[in-house]
Parts: sequence; structure tokens; C-alpha cells
Amino acid sequence: MKQNNQINSSPNSDAVPSSRIQDEIKLHLDKGEKPNRLINEKSPYLLQHAFNPVDWYSWSEPAFEKARSENKLIFLSIGYSTCYWCHVMEREVFENERIASLMNEYFVNIKVDREERPEVDRIYMKALTGITGSGGWPMSMFLTPDLKPFYGSTYIPPVAGYGSPGFPDLIKEIHDRWLLAPEKFYESGNQVLDFIKGNAFPSGSELSLNETVLKKAYNKIAGNFDPVHKGFGEAPKFPRPMIFNFLFHYYKRFGEENSKFMALETLKEIADGGIHDHIGGGFHRYATDNSWRVPHFEKMLYDQAQLANSYIEAFQITHNDFYLSTAIDILDFVISEMTSTEGGFFSAIDAESVIDYTDSSMKKEGAYYLWIKMKLIKYLQKRNRIFSVLYIIFIRTGILIDHYQRIPNFLMKILYTNCTQSKMQ
Repeated sequence: MKQNNQINSSPNSDAVPSSRIQDEIKLHLDKGEKPNRLINEKSPYLLQHAFNPVDWYSWSEPAFEKARSENKLIFLSIGYSTCYWCHVMEREVFENERIASLMNEYFVNIKVDREERPEVDRIYMKALTGITGSGGWPMSMFLTPDLKPFYGSTYIPPVAGYGSPGFPDLIKEIHDRWLLAPEKFYESGNQVLDFIKGNAFPSGSELSLNETVLKKAYNKIAGNFDPVHKGFGEAPKFPRPMIFNFLFHYYKRFGEENSKFMALETLKEIADGGIHDHIGGGFHRYATDNSWRVPHFEKMLYDQAQLANSYIEAFQITHNDFYLSTAIDILDFVISEMTSTEGGFFSAIDAESVIDYTDSSMKKEGAYYLWIKMKLIKYLQKRNRIFSVLYIIFIRTGILIDHYQRIPNFLMKILYTNCTQSKMQ
């Protein structure tokens, strides 16, 4: 059972940005809405923000000059067109007239597409991880007029929550402190830059991947292994194909059986889990729980590419057809759903999708991938018994169910494998 026309009929993607976004722009213009200067950009992500009341600039000299000449701080927002929490922050913060008015008064506001300007994203992501210990998108950075980062976060809610202050309160406090003691902001910015420089990779001549370094890396990875649910660390759990690559090569070089075991068992677990789309193919971005059952529904091209390689390497090591069939599943999905008619590849499929196709403005995370149990049973008919043996319908309580509680009769059902080829063998 294969989903058809997934890109065009359901989850938003970078598939046809020109036609879809141009249609959305036309709707705004037909309503008499006035765009900001992002309307002149080519990036799908920037164009999504072209009708925000925020006075956005792109990453450009006019923005930098305005900050310098008016001695204004810079608010730098970095994201990409299929980023779920970027959509949420836009709706809750950047489309809010009152909050936008404060942003325009206090800051020069710059919007960056990380897929268009990866070098800008890379620099400020290093700063963000240095400031907070973690990173992600949307990336919300506050800079001095000379572009030095002094504070950063990811998603910031409109009111206090998620362990974060409310965006209006935060920017007012930053603005007030800037007026009182701007020199402290420059000091903080210089400290962050020193951190980035101090953690930069040494030149090639100073690098030495000797046995000691490799074993230290292996021990670090092994220490984070989840022996119950497999994978590394706790939720949110990412597949991390670069770790699989390292573990397979470490096994080949040193004969460490546990290295092979951790990689193979994790690849089995995620292929059997809800992070793997058993109907449409491919893998979602990450799991929101420790047992890989509940995915964040976004799909990324680079995840498919790296995971396909990991499953091929697993097959080369084990000659187990389970790994080969999973790799083929990924590649079939990429060919059918993430390849354009012009021959290029789409970079991602959005986590958000429409709930009711008669109202394209009503979207929720994962709507396309979720099932109403009775409709599923009706569709399967006599095959329902076989399906029930192979799969369990997992009902997620908590964040996901709360997220959808306003949608009548929309049940939170996510498929994950109960008995698959990997467990039969």
C-alpha cells in the first residue's frame, strides 16, 4: 500500500515552492495586504514571511548599515521552509501586530534561510550552542550592531512557557539594558566570539586520528547507548547515521563486537518503529519518545541519503536482507516522493499538513500520517486481522494528543511494527 502524490496532495515540502508560494502571495495581495521587503527575495522560506508585520531585512549590507547608523541591536532569525517550530513562531510571534511593533522599534530584524546561507547558519549555530549548550531551529539570535552574538535561543513563545520568557518581555528587557550599558553587550559578544575561535577545529596538520582518539570517541558513544530501546541518549532521539558509520568502521578496524551490535540493533529498532513511515516509505526526522514510536513528522533529504548508506553497510556486514530491503525502501521513497520532474531533489517534506483538504489554511503537525482507527479497519476489511498481527496502533497521550484536542474525532494513531521481518528472523 503506497501513498501517491504525497508531495503535491499533502505534506508541504520544498517540492514546488514557486507555484505554491506564488499562489499564497496572490491570496495575500488579493486581500489588500502589504508585503515587506522580503517579497523581493527568491528563498521559499523568506517569501513565507513576506507578509509579516515585522520589518524584515535579508542578510544584507542595508540591514547592517541601518544597525550601525542607528546604533540598534539586531534580531537574527534563522530557519528553513519546512521547519515546524519556525511555522509556530511565525504564527504566534511574527504575525502578532503588537509584538512586531516592538521588534521594529527595538531592533533591526534580519531573516535568514539556512539552506540559502549555510555559512551564516553555521557561525551563529556555534554561538548558540556555546551560549545555551544546545541548538536547533528556529534559531533566535541577538547581535550587537557589528554582528557579534550576545544572547540566543531557539523557539521563543509569545508568553512565558517552555522554560523560556515571553518574547515581548525578553526583547523589552534586552532593549532597556542596551540603553543603560551597551558596553556590556559588546563584552558578551567578544566572549562568545572567543569561545567560537577556541573551539574551532585545528588545521589539518594538527589533526591526528590515532588509536587513542578513536577509542575515546567509541567509549563516549558506548556510554550514551540505550540498551533497552537502542539509539544514543534520551528523547528527542535522532537516528544519527554518522555514528553508525563510525561504529561499523570501528568494528572493521578493531574487531569490537559491541560496536557492530550497537549499530545493527539501533538500525533494527528504528526501522521497526514509528519514526519509519511503513506506509509511504522513508524516515521521519526524529522520535519524540525514547522507544522510537512517536515521530516528529518532518522528512529530510539528507536523513534519507545517510540512512540508506547505513542500511547498505549493515547488509554488507550481515548479509541480512532486512537491512537491504530497508535501504531499497528509502531509495524508492526518494525517487517517488522527493525527486522533481526536472531531475532535482526536494530538500524536505514539512511536518505540517492540511487536516481538511477543503480548507488548506487548517494545518497541524503530522495530520497526513495519522489514522482514524475505524476508517483504517473499514479500508483493510478482511486484511485487518493480518494487519493487526503485524502492527499495533499506538495511542500517544501528552503533547501530541493535547495538540490535536480541538479537532473532533481525530484520533492520535501512529503505526509502529509489532512483529516484522527483523523480529521473525
